[in-house]
Amino acid sequence: MDETHHWVESNHGVYVFETLDRNVRKTSGAGSRWVQTTNAFNPTENSVAQRVAESTSKSRLYDCREAQRNIDLDDEEALLAGLKEAYGDSYWVDFSGLVDAIQDKATTPASVAYRFYLNNIAEGADGWMSKEEWDGSFSDSDPISPGDQISVGFDGSLRGDSTGLVGCRLRDGRLFLLGLWEKPREAGPDWEVDVLSVEAAVKRAFETYSVEWMYCDPPYWQEPIGRWSLQYGDDKVFEFWTNRPTRMANAIERFRTAVSTGDLSHDGNEHITRHVLNAVTREVPQGLLIQKNSPKSKKKIDLAVCSVLAFEARADAIADGRLFKRRRRVAGF
Repeated sequence: MDETHHWVESNHGVYVFETLDRNVRKTSGAGSRWVQTTNAFNPTENSVAQRVAESTSKSRLYDCREAQRNIDLDDEEALLAGLKEAYGDSYWVDFSGLVDAIQDKATTPASVAYRFYLNNIAEGADGWMSKEEWDGSFSDSDPISPGDQISVGFDGSLRGDSTGLVGCRLRDGRLFLLGLWEKPREAGPDWEVDVLSVEAAVKRAFETYSVEWMYCDPPYWQEPIGRWSLQYGDDKVFEFWTNRPTRMANAIERFRTAVSTGDLSHDGNEHITRHVLNAVTREVPQGLLIQKNSPKSKKKIDLAVCSVLAFEARADAIADGRLFKRRRRVAGF
């Protein structure tokens, strides 16, 4: 069995493994055995590789070579030492080629380097975005101004998760925060999002900027979203169900590519940055999705979702020709 870090519930890999494992155990007296080879697993996916690594069965032999954690990927000497530690006596490995691949940040995110080259098994090993990559998109020039054409991404909750509103300028893909409603640490179990405050922020966004396209994740907020569509235009406010993996995976991939190629920027907002860096990836047949590092984690990612929706809304607004719309002119005689 190869690449068992990819064998997860969603692609039926766990079912296949359980079938194979049962048959091997039934005929082990006749010499049946199985062997698995894998890269470091993502601890948020509960893959077959993870299940075997965490198994307490005395009939299994588990062997793993892992480089030292948190190696500075820009330190060529430390990186080379880590690679040699991870690859052991694999004399055929082209270490200089691996160093070159890892330090090509446009094609190899840090999370991929740590997991697939240095074999680091850690909760943060599959982070969606590294701090270095995200900071590289920061710009303090050309700030957002009232009247700018923007798109908006909205991800709402009522109690558990945060509710957020992120804008994205159409002409250059610049992200900025429009609103965040997050449960304070000292708040009790009865805390709820201030719905009226959210409504006011949406109203303020449409009054301050030229909002061309708004994508909203509907759960818990379908009634307000319907009203926003009536109030601001059903050609501007749309539902975007983030639980539909194909569409969401494509949007996440486009966002990630834009960060890598410099087609996206942000103003360094600490809350957006925190949520983006909190997000980890989850592999599904359709591609990569983002999620919290565990279901009960207090590390929120809602503004990361808002940012993806805002950037996707920008793309659809531009595709619809709204970036080049004619401004109305009034002539007096």
